[in-house]
Amino acid sequence: MIQNASAGDGSELAWFKSSYSDTSNGHDCVEVATTPHTIHIRDSKNANGPHLSLAPTTWADFLVYAAGG
Repeated sequence: MIQNASAGDGSELAWFKSSYSDTSNGHDCVEVATTPHTIHIRDSKNANGPHLSLAPTTWADFLVYAAGG
């Protein structure tokens, strides 16, 4: 896992909101952007702030864990 504070602002990435984010407040969301080798995660309230960069296998492992399985 890499906390990516200095690798650019992420504007070149195609960010989308998590389907599990609370839709009653559009600004309280987790956003994800994928590339072939990296999954990027950021807080929509601080889109220009740091984001996490994970290997796809690490992201897949996290999703299994978060789903309770």
